[in-house]
Amino acid sequence: MISFTAGVVLAGSLFFTAPAGAEKLQDVQDERSAVKTNLSEAEEQIADVMAELEELNEKIDSVNEALNKNQEKMKKTKEQIAVAKEEIPAIDAEVEELEKKIEKRKEIMKDRIVSLQKSGGDVSFLDVIFGAESFSDLVTRVSAVSKIAESDEKLVTQQEANKNELEQKKKEKKEKLEELKAMKVELDGMKETILAQKEQNEVDKQKLKENQENLQNMKAELKNKDQSLASIEQELKSRESSQTSAAPSAPSVSSSSSDDENLKQLGKGTGGGDVSAAINAGYTQTGTPYVVAGKGPGGFDCSGFVSWAFGQAGISIPSSTAALQSTGKKVSYSDAKPGDLVFFNTYKTNGHVGIYLGNGKFLGAQNKSGVAVADMNSSYWSSHFAGHVRRVR
Repeated sequence: MISFTAGVVLAGSLFFTAPAGAEKLQDVQDERSAVKTNLSEAEEQIADVMAELEELNEKIDSVNEALNKNQEKMKKTKEQIAVAKEEIPAIDAEVEELEKKIEKRKEIMKDRIVSLQKSGGDVSFLDVIFGAESFSDLVTRVSAVSKIAESDEKLVTQQEANKNELEQKKKEKKEKLEELKAMKVELDGMKETILAQKEQNEVDKQKLKENQENLQNMKAELKNKDQSLASIEQELKSRESSQTSAAPSAPSVSSSSSDDENLKQLGKGTGGGDVSAAINAGYTQTGTPYVVAGKGPGGFDCSGFVSWAFGQAGISIPSSTAALQSTGKKVSYSDAKPGDLVFFNTYKTNGHVGIYLGNGKFLGAQNKSGVAVADMNSSYWSSHFAGHVRRVR
């Protein structure tokens, strides 16, 4: 039986979950290390799936070959059954004709006996012999009776032999017909088994292809995330290298735009505004391409887009999934409302985020489509959604 090991990599337990809060260099480096590990595992499992697909394709070819042989044998068996059915009536007719000949020969033998009798009625061979009037007549009668008996015996023996031969042939043909019918039943059963195996192989193949597609999508997301983390890591390294003096003091919470920006970066912002305005702002960016670590209108990654959209509504929230996953309060998916944040376990637990629109739809920046509305009930998103929803306000 084929085992679908590829699905294991989808489990969130395999992935590193970054701590909530501000992005620090060590956090980014740890997360990037986890991404690289998961990327390696995804590549290994893709190779396993491809090997299983190759093995399954060979099995499918073998089953198809068996099915073709079964069909060829079934065709020959049906032809043989038809021939046997045609031969049996001919044999029956031959037997019937032979029986008529035997009856006719019986009449001939009867006439021969009667011709030796002087009058009608039953007369035995002894009566015929002892009825001779002279020795010469006796010899003639004995010779005639002997010849008749010998001839009749040969005729009867020959006809009985022929009849037995035909009856045996008829019996053999009947047995052959029954044997062919039994073979047909067996071939029908074999065909059903082969077709069931073929159907199961196709199901297995489809599952493998789906796993392969999921793994390929995951691999692409992991690569994008690695590039994003590499950019962030470089930025943080540059920032640390420029801060040769004492560590900066933590920003105070105030209404100034500078403080709001700091709070956005640290994942603690709670500015005023309406979530509907955030959704409307998000819609204006539909079609904007996906850009690794993108935070601005020219290009977004998933968390950068969500942060930007809420920022347009005056609501300051973090720009990383690590921080967004603990922003606001957690609500159940059954109570989700438009404007809530929905998370998906892609390259890691809560690795992708979007803005819920209602009716199973969300607006987000996807690496293939850019900013677009996506269906949470699709096979891909439903398999990656674990029910994590956050309400910003």
